[in-house]
Amino acid sequence: MTDGAPPLEAVALEKRFTGGDGRDIPVIQGIDLRVEAGEAVSIIGASGAGKSTLLHLLGALDRPSSGTVRLGGRAVAELADPELAELRNRHVGFVFQFHHLLREFTALENVMMPALVAGSSKAEARDRARELLDAVGVAHRETHKPRQLSGGEQQRVAVARALVNRPLVLLADEPSGNLDNETSGLLHDLLFEIRRQRALSMVLVTHNLTLARRAGRVLSLERGGLHPEPSG
Repeated sequence: MTDGAPPLEAVALEKRFTGGDGRDIPVIQGIDLRVEAGEAVSIIGASGAGKSTLLHLLGALDRPSSGTVRLGGRAVAELADPELAELRNRHVGFVFQFHHLLREFTALENVMMPALVAGSSKAEARDRARELLDAVGVAHRETHKPRQLSGGEQQRVAVARALVNRPLVLLADEPSGNLDNETSGLLHDLLFEIRRQRALSMVLVTHNLTLARRAGRVLSLERGGLHPEPSG
């Protein structure tokens, strides 16, 4: 990480897709966003506004049509695919609406996986994974496979997995969208408590205004641009 650089920054970010008629369809248009260390930012917007597309760009899962994304001061566009994958694995934690756990592996093994990919020893990865499973309240389920876990437990394991490499920023895309209200509330409390404890930067995409307003800053994605949430 470059000294003085924010964990995440986007400058003049654009994303266009090509329609069936060959014309460009702009989805993200000229977005600037700077997320400081320890800051929580939520992004709201109508279905189809491009929230997930923006999060994928910020997390280096997709490349922009133009503009720059920097993770820890490092420009994503300058990296070849293998370097980009390594940077993403080390510095970005993802929590999606669906947990995307590997069904043939236990909860512990799922959490260990990103650490092993990043080059940690098996013992170090196991110790870190166990610490995180305990932190998210599912240490007693470490030997269970995803099909043996409830929806809420699966998402808790996904949160632990997202944190195992001590990322610069946590990106959450409708993290409770597949859960009932009570389980969603518990997951929201967990996310914000973990973020507070670890002074972690977070960008949260959600349609849930109550959840969004728990962040320090709420932005609305409209017509491809980010705007402060209207007051009132």
